[in-house]
Amino acid sequence: MYNDCSSVKATVGLEADKNTVYICGSNNGKRYHLTKNCRGLSNCRAKTIKTTIEKAKKEGKTLCGWEE
Repeated sequence: MYNDCSSVKATVGLEADKNTVYICGSNNGKRYHLTKNCRGLSNCRAKTIKTTIEKAKKEGKTLCGWEE
């Protein structure tokens, strides 16, 4: 019997997206961003880093004001 797992994969992808945030790779960054195109990242001169919300919070980062 064939099982269609396409909906399971989509759900897993959505869960990953909910936990993914973006931070500026400089030592001075204080915020995390929900999208890599957030205007709050426009001043970042370092590399934009994809990480999890848990790791960003452990580093003391808070949600960007543009995304509240």
